[in-house]
Amino acid sequence: MTESKLLKLGTAVFLGGAMLLLGALPSVALETKAREALLIDLQTGTVLLEKDADKPMPPASMSKIMTVFMVFERLHDGRLTLDSELPVSEKAWKMGGSKMFVKVGNKVRVEDLLRGVIVQSGNDACIVLAEAISGTEEAFAAAMTQRAKELGLTNSHFANATGWPNPNHWMTAHDLVTLAQHLIVDFPEHYKYFAETEFVWNGIRQSNRNALLFKTVGADGLQTGHTEEAGYGLTASATQGDRRLVLVLNGLSSERERSEESARIIGWGFREFENYALIKEGETVDEAKVWLGQEETVPLVAPQDLIVTLSRASRSDMKVKVVYDAPVSAPIMAGQEIAKLVVTAPDTKPVEIPLQAGADVERLGVFGRLTAALKYLIFGAS
Repeated sequence: MTESKLLKLGTAVFLGGAMLLLGALPSVALETKAREALLIDLQTGTVLLEKDADKPMPPASMSKIMTVFMVFERLHDGRLTLDSELPVSEKAWKMGGSKMFVKVGNKVRVEDLLRGVIVQSGNDACIVLAEAISGTEEAFAAAMTQRAKELGLTNSHFANATGWPNPNHWMTAHDLVTLAQHLIVDFPEHYKYFAETEFVWNGIRQSNRNALLFKTVGADGLQTGHTEEAGYGLTASATQGDRRLVLVLNGLSSERERSEESARIIGWGFREFENYALIKEGETVDEAKVWLGQEETVPLVAPQDLIVTLSRASRSDMKVKVVYDAPVSAPIMAGQEIAKLVVTAPDTKPVEIPLQAGADVERLGVFGRLTAALKYLIFGAS
């Protein structure tokens, strides 16, 4: 095997759409009062903070993000429009908890219902949407559960459209982050509603419960939650420059603690970590020696952009090497995986990323092969 030293870097490596973690959290640790927590960098998927992120928990109104996702999908494919008017049932009108205050027998535009859910956390608006899409809230909850599985939410189950307490209604912080990622990436034209700080309906002005929207951290979504069992929770997203962080916290003791803790963690994530673009798609990383080829070497290229998210303090702790069986026997086809980028760091598992041949290399003819063999016998391997 041949190794060539390439770079000394940081904490996690991203290649294309797949996140490759080094098996441990960044060395810059942070404690949180939340019972469950997860903070990621959206571009790379790097986990910056994690606490019981795969533990099933009552999500309260944070599960409304799934209700909104179901509506966004139907807007995207034309099954609904923002101007579609949906009827308000007696069940929706009587629903308790946070409300948009729709009136039984009226018809309400989808756009207004969405703002009622997103800004006002309206349980009544959720039921109007659920009944219009699936006939009953129960059928809609079953559809939510099925769609969640298809999206890769491996530990979520929905019993209603609102997040109302129910022993059969749960999510994980991990699933909430995954869902938020889908919402942000798949529906940028509709995600804007999550940044609205207030909405007036039926003469009642209500402010968004996401206190991060009123702070200077770059927040533009998503959804708060609170029940006695769940505590105070928040699924949030914020941008600074080219970076976007997604945060889930749950199990906090008060609105104030939720506000302070979320702002502290988001600020820490932007302050302590950075994304570094190391290699562009098609860029040559190294040259591999070739055996019995018409060229002595072949370029090794990254198949896609290579970006790392790492703590500013530990950037120099990571080593990256190119590893391959040398020399590589010809013929070689462009795009053939012939090497790997190996990323190592203290207290972490190595990560291997394939590298491709950047060009075709034809095999030498009979005379050329004989000449190469004689040189090898006389001079040995160079």
